[in-house]
Amino acid sequence: MRKVIAGLLLGLGSFLLVAALTVVVWGADAVKKTPLDTDSVTSLSGTADKLNPATGEVESLQVKAASVTQADAELSDDDVVVFVNTSCLVIDEGDVPQCVDDSDDRLVSASSDVFATDRHTAEAVNDEQYVPPSAGEKSGLINKWPFDAKKEDYSYWDGLLGEAVDAAYDGTETIDGLETYRYHVLIEEVPAVVISDIDGIYSQDKYLWIDPTTGAIIKQTQHEVRALEDGSTLLDMELAFTDDQVAANAADAKDNGRLLGMLTTTLPLVGFIGGAIALLAGLFLMLASRRQREPATAE
Repeated sequence: MRKVIAGLLLGLGSFLLVAALTVVVWGADAVKKTPLDTDSVTSLSGTADKLNPATGEVESLQVKAASVTQADAELSDDDVVVFVNTSCLVIDEGDVPQCVDDSDDRLVSASSDVFATDRHTAEAVNDEQYVPPSAGEKSGLINKWPFDAKKEDYSYWDGLLGEAVDAAYDGTETIDGLETYRYHVLIEEVPAVVISDIDGIYSQDKYLWIDPTTGAIIKQTQHEVRALEDGSTLLDMELAFTDDQVAANAADAKDNGRLLGMLTTTLPLVGFIGGAIALLAGLFLMLASRRQREPATAE
């Protein structure tokens, strides 16, 4: 009976050690991927000084924005995820919905985009297998940072410029009990197409707070200015994630971080410790069983 138990313990110990080693070598790579079921709405609010084309006056407005991001699981695969994003900026007046059509004067801007990113690095992917040529080539990070983000600068996509710009590491900050890395995007008075094929000057001062474990954007603030070449203001806007949005992002990041920690750290640790104990116990019982079967030596 002791021999049978010893064999079972040796088998269990070997299994646990192999399983733990497999998780360490392969498991982290398997779980640290952008999910294919992403379907999120990001809410922002703020103020904007906007030129009214009808009057020629710059009006001060309360605005809100919504960015809807959905993963297309059918076009995505094990390495690349395809996203469809729609964004809408409206004047926060009356019981205005998330977005309105062109017939509503409260619409400031609306846009849609299709892009693909690497599920590990979060870098843009330009391949007709995933996105049509009409989507345009993109580079850098678009809607998240990579897993295990570093305290270093990254390339970050700016849709208005149509190119990646620097997102400089700017320190750490705790938000709702979650440690985040803060990055700063600064674009100062760059010539650009600011609206409907009109050339002008574009500036952007943006901060992004990132959960380093998952790469999720927890908080974002931005001060965007679009002006004509003569300096006349078209749009001077300050926009930020709402407090509720930041709280929800932080809570989700904590949950996802705990799950990743369990899969990549806790389970391997349990496997290594449990496997070692089972192997040692099995060897002890096996040796004890052999000693018991050995005949006593005559004196």
